[in-house]
Amino acid sequence: MRRSKKTVTDTLPGTTDRRIGALVTLLAENGTIVVSGARVARGIGVSRSTVWKWVERLRELGVRVKGHPRTGYFLERVPDILTADMLRQRLKGSLFGKRIYHFFKVDSTNRVALELGHAGEPEGAVILGEEHTGGRGRAGRGWHSERAAGIYVTLLLRPNLAPVQAPLLTMMAGLSAHAAIQAQTALTVDLKWPNDLLIAGKKVGGILTEMHAEPGQIRFVIVGIGLNVNQEKFPADLAGSATSLRVASGRPQSRLELLVRLLREFERDYNNFLSEGPAGVIGRFTSVSSYAQGKRVRVSNGKESFMGTTAGLGPEGLLQVKRDNGQVMTVIAGDVAEAP
Repeated sequence: MRRSKKTVTDTLPGTTDRRIGALVTLLAENGTIVVSGARVARGIGVSRSTVWKWVERLRELGVRVKGHPRTGYFLERVPDILTADMLRQRLKGSLFGKRIYHFFKVDSTNRVALELGHAGEPEGAVILGEEHTGGRGRAGRGWHSERAAGIYVTLLLRPNLAPVQAPLLTMMAGLSAHAAIQAQTALTVDLKWPNDLLIAGKKVGGILTEMHAEPGQIRFVIVGIGLNVNQEKFPADLAGSATSLRVASGRPQSRLELLVRLLREFERDYNNFLSEGPAGVIGRFTSVSSYAQGKRVRVSNGKESFMGTTAGLGPEGLLQVKRDNGQVMTVIAGDVAEAP
């Protein structure tokens, strides 16, 4: 007998079993109706004892499942979980609707995406984590990721671009998130070059883009997007600088609907970028970001720190800052913060 070839998905520990995803979807679609254990077992193709074990696992993960094997199960509250099944139903025909990897807990979706990229995973893979244990921001900083409260997603791309253009994907992702948030919440969102989303000066999201390339050719790019959606409070060291869509809007937001909007906006923006070039991204970013032009800022790049006023974006999306002595500097990397 010929053995089937082992795929990269078999080497990703922690990926949510598709049948557990189907269990959550089945219960969510029936709302607070009691569904018998036998029906659940038939629906997802496992034994009733396995259903019970998985229900216990879901409870450990915070999904509020009521019931018992003899009486059936129901959701006390329909969870806002981003299962692959739920996403596929809403992303039919999309680049991002085919290969979705879901984790209830993962160290970093960017780390998984890098592994997939090196293993030859096609463009369009979506890696989702309900909770990160080792989330990263720029310059190796940590990223706070409360379980099932935010969107922590990484997209795998294989664009036909020169490596020098890859940083524009960070700005493009920010624009996609900006449009999705404003469409769903009507909140005013600002973009801080190159990768932060702000509401009333507080950070609500960030982008971390990583690239694997050879001279003159990109092999793949991963774009990690983190959004604070339904967090109600933050650790003491972040309380003064972070916010969430729930805090800013005064009401809970659907992570599922926001993620679907985000992925559809991203796909549209990505296709436009590939066909039309960087001018559109730079123009849109300049129009929606208060940091692109005329903002008094402090720039720190590890070697020096200086004050100046932002003077627009260059042709490759790099920020121009006019120093107080009149010299215009191009910011290639570093932190840009509004000056007090």
